[in-house]
Amino acid sequence: MSEKYEWRKEEKKLYIPKQKPEIIEVPEFNFITINGEGSPAESILTECIGALYSVAYGIKMIPKKEESKPLGYFDFTVFPLEGIWDINDEAKKRFNGTIAKDDLVYQLMIRQPEFVDESFFKNILEIVKKKKANPLLEQVKFESIADEKCIQMLHVGRFEDEPETFKKMETFAEENGLTRLSKVHREIYLSDARKVVPEKLKTVLRFKVK
Repeated sequence: MSEKYEWRKEEKKLYIPKQKPEIIEVPEFNFITINGEGSPAESILTECIGALYSVAYGIKMIPKKEESKPLGYFDFTVFPLEGIWDINDEAKKRFNGTIAKDDLVYQLMIRQPEFVDESFFKNILEIVKKKKANPLLEQVKFESIADEKCIQMLHVGRFEDEPETFKKMETFAEENGLTRLSKVHREIYLSDARKVVPEKLKTVLRFKVK
């Protein structure tokens, strides 16, 4: 593949949905992941994101400089940051419909191209560790994840306003004879929150159904 692979152009169905709910089948993909917990306002979230991106850009850039490239290698645009959000076990026991930010648990991830396998990931991770003194790099893993049958929708605006979008998605599910499996959901961040005002943030929201 001579041209750079652009996920925004090639995979609009997965990453560029409209502002209305839709049913989608999401196959298995490979990701680099890191787990965390607590309020998104805590600095640990930013540190986790930094560790993930260090590895993601290592996977993109390091092979360019090497004569021997992985089988099937091609240049690509780094995929967007994603997060699966839940609440901790203690919060589930006393859940009353309201979620406290300190009770959140999350798995952040960045999807990887097909040529990346666990062996290649581990090699790149060791190189990145030598360049970056970030202890969280020890927690970055390589995983295969399939969302399967989901409902997704583009949310434009503040993260705090996501419940309104989820209500529309849940109503759509009921109208189509589907049931939301749990309150666990995935967010795909199409905007850089450091550069875009909260009212214009674009986030793909997705939850599993049956």
